[in-house]
Amino acid sequence: MRAHPAGPLHGSIAQPTPAGAPPADLGALDPHVWPRTARRVDGEVHLGGRPVTELARTHGTPLFVLDETDLRGRAADFATAFDGADVHYASKAFLCGQLARWIAEDGLHLDACSGNELALALAAGFPPERIALHGNNKSPVELRLAVDAGIGRVVLDSFDEIDRLVPLAAARVAAGGAPVPVLVRSTVGIEAHTHEFIATAHEDQKFGFSLATGDALTAAVRVIREPALRLAGLHSHIGSQIFDTAGFEAAAHRVVGLLGQVHQATGEVLGELNLGGGFGIAYLAEDDPVSPADVARRLRAVVEAECAMVGLPVPRLAVEPGRAIAGPGTVTLYEIGTIKPVRLGASGTPGAPLVRNYVSVDGGMSDNIRTALYDAAYTCVLANRVSDAPPALCRVVGKHCESGDVLVRDLWLPSDVQPGDLLAVAATGAYCWSMASNYNYLLKPPVVAVREGVATEIVRRQTLSDVFALDAVLTDVPAPSPAIDQPAPEHPVGTTS
Repeated sequence: MRAHPAGPLHGSIAQPTPAGAPPADLGALDPHVWPRTARRVDGEVHLGGRPVTELARTHGTPLFVLDETDLRGRAADFATAFDGADVHYASKAFLCGQLARWIAEDGLHLDACSGNELALALAAGFPPERIALHGNNKSPVELRLAVDAGIGRVVLDSFDEIDRLVPLAAARVAAGGAPVPVLVRSTVGIEAHTHEFIATAHEDQKFGFSLATGDALTAAVRVIREPALRLAGLHSHIGSQIFDTAGFEAAAHRVVGLLGQVHQATGEVLGELNLGGGFGIAYLAEDDPVSPADVARRLRAVVEAECAMVGLPVPRLAVEPGRAIAGPGTVTLYEIGTIKPVRLGASGTPGAPLVRNYVSVDGGMSDNIRTALYDAAYTCVLANRVSDAPPALCRVVGKHCESGDVLVRDLWLPSDVQPGDLLAVAATGAYCWSMASNYNYLLKPPVVAVREGVATEIVRRQTLSDVFALDAVLTDVPAPSPAIDQPAPEHPVGTTS
């Protein structure tokens, strides 16, 4: 049974899990976790050559700061490691027009998980032949968009979906077009070592065709017999935030076995094997993700060996990193508003009573739901200055009306942090902005890309007028200006009053 999201103890049952021993340097930026250009200059954090106080003063907080050098460097690392294979950026991690253009320029492919993600990529000019469409419940409208755009792959997820796609594909063929290229997503029965909500290849879940029941083979055979469809290959995805290659290797073994079954049943030799994504990143110093080069080397070896055993040529590989490209290079900046010391444990017990400081910032679960949703762990630092004050046990929380509105559950910060200081939370590039909401009517933050001292807003801050425009009663009602929660000129963020 999961503990209450605000903490494990509320009945004096036992003491909360401590944050471990305080680090020697509370302001250190571990290169294992922070963006590649993150530095402290005169005590202040700089990202992409820009000081965080200047970024916060110009763009407000909360603020996603994306290190373009980091993101594009990680994309290049995967492209190099998987040379001769196809690297699909999993856009669900984070997608905007500028990012789609970067990925296109860098030669990668792109995965869309909805018709709207597909529409955004197409509007940004992404080459349709390098796009794949995922999803467990693709609508006829989404499938029509994919077919009409001529995207590279539709990843089939159910028999109902085949039924929906066939007439659309047949109409294209009748009009002189080519059959629609598809992949069959197989559920391989691998229990990935990750959170249960992001493990996707065990049997009891919504994605794909079961390998164990024979549905995957049945789907593949059916597609091969549909003249308006072309089965390009097979797909598998075992989960997210995975730190070893054992699961991928086991999945490769089983999917290559399915390649052999398809060949025996139909005589077809499929040319593509997409092993999905899910490669983990370091959110904390102790996290130990596998490098793209190691992943590529091990997957190639397994696929080659398995194909040799079943007597098939090695198919073209494809992988789908999303978090591993977008995650590490983005930092979220927040301004501290309220600090509330809370005594833990009963007074009068032996030793000094433990105190935790609840450090409240101007964002929260509306811009990072992952801690509440997945028990995700993050780290953060005091960003606008350094301090030699002794460490204090802290919990960084948001401003939402939820006790589970926690960003960083337990960490040490300098005991002199105060309202007006800036906190920087590392590795927030994946599944933070993309899962953001307007809970409590907070506004979605902007995304600013930094590179070589230049800051460019690539997603603007949502305004209250944007929100009012969706309300049938408030469409024509002027929103307050300046919007609530924007920094006032007389008290710029990053300073103290």
